[in-house]
Amino acid sequence: MSTLHWAGLLLLAAFAGAVVPFQSAINVNLGRGLGHPLWATLASLMVSILVLLPIILALRLPLPSLTFISKAPLWMWAGGAFGVCFISLALVLLPKLGASGFMALALAGQVVASMLLDHFGWFGLVERHLTLPKVLGALLLIAGVVLIQFGDAAGKALTVTS
Repeated sequence: MSTLHWAGLLLLAAFAGAVVPFQSAINVNLGRGLGHPLWATLASLMVSILVLLPIILALRLPLPSLTFISKAPLWMWAGGAFGVCFISLALVLLPKLGASGFMALALAGQVVASMLLDHFGWFGLVERHLTLPKVLGALLLIAGVVLIQFGDAAGKALTVTS
């Protein structure tokens, strides 16, 4: 794979992460307007379907195999449930923790869970064993989460005592 191709993939991955706090912040306001975070979760998922269906039709994608659908293990359908979990928790927690606090904690959880998925090769992933640099990176990330979440309080405490 060329360097340019890798750079493009890295930028797309960064973009995928960058849209999440916008989605969460927008959905918080939608939840307020609709009266409950779960209504905003449902609305978000319905909009996802409305956006995705025309793209699928425009690309003329073939229908999925009914044989696969009927024989797929139940865990393969859990992604939607995890999506509901993330969206709903973001709607409840983002106003309390702030966008940066929630996203830092969510990212830390994603990295730790991803390292376990990779290490054990769960759900058909290729095994990528834990190494000391990966563990140190996760610890640095968690330290960053602590600074993001509690840095303002520490800064105010230092200012008051000075």
